[in-house]
Order: sequence, then structure tokens, then C-alpha cells
Amino acid sequence: MISNPSRHCTVELQALPSRIGQVRRIVSAQLRYWRLDPLIDRAALGVTELLTNVHLHAQPDKTCTVEMELLLDRLTVSVRDRDPRLPVVDDLEVVDSFATCGRGLAMVAAVSEDWGARPDGESGKVVWFTLPAPVAAPERSARPPRRLVADRLFPEVVTVDDLGPAHAPARPAVVG
Repeated sequence: MISNPSRHCTVELQALPSRIGQVRRIVSAQLRYWRLDPLIDRAALGVTELLTNVHLHAQPDKTCTVEMELLLDRLTVSVRDRDPRLPVVDDLEVVDSFATCGRGLAMVAAVSEDWGARPDGESGKVVWFTLPAPVAAPERSARPPRRLVADRLFPEVVTVDDLGPAHAPARPAVVG
């Protein structure tokens, strides 16, 4: 039996520079929640590039939807906007490394397993990319893990549940 075979997250926004940073943080937090930390950098870079394209090129407005879906061993990140024009992609192998624009989809292609664009009805499109996810991503329990008091001050501190049964109480560093 497959437990929780699909996970889904959707964010609607205006693709403005200030909002793009917020969506990067949302993507990162969601992937941490799903315990897919190894995918955070590539997913955040990919979604940033796709949202930047919406900001620079989408007509008539910058409204879009970012979706992340985890199906077994594959994470799909997509950005849907209201501009029906599909991206024009020149040869991704011959992208000028000194160009100030036009490299976004090349970067998406470089960090992803696969990517593409498709029409979405008569008034929009979806640009997407996929990343391979760890096969056995750990499941979150229904009960949130207990947190150490220091978690609020030191977020890098592990949770009590992560320490397991072998955890010994702390001892003072100085005898006396």
C-alpha cells in the first residue's frame, strides 16, 4: 500500500520582484516540510527563473499560479500565467554566458531532469520542470515533533524526536 502518494502545494501571486523572493521562501519551506531538502536549491532557482519570465514577458497581467506536486519519486514545479504565448527558446546549448537576459530557461534546463511548456486553454500557458525526488522520502507523523526550547533562538538545533532513544542528558563541560 502506498501512503500519501501525492502531495500538492499551490500559490497564486502577482509576479513582481518582491513577491518572487517570497515564493522562493514558500517553496523552500514546503520542501523542508516534505523532507526534500536536497531539492531546495534547484527548485528555488527554477521557480525564480520561471517567475522572472512571467514578470518580464507575460501579457496582459502578471497574475500567475505556482504549483508543486510530488508524485512518488518526481517533483513537478509549474508556473501558470494568462499569456498564451509559449516561450521562444533558441538553442539552449549556444546561450551567451555574458548575456544579461535570455538564460533563464537554459538554467531551468540545466538544473532539472526535464522541462517544457504547454498551452493552458485559450488564454494562458504552463511552464514546468521536474526534479527527481528521493525514493523513500520520510513521512511526517501526524503529531508534530517536540521542539527544544532553544529552537526559537537556535533553529539549527535538532528536535528531540531526531535524537532518538540513545540521547543522553547534557553534562557540564567544566568539572567542579
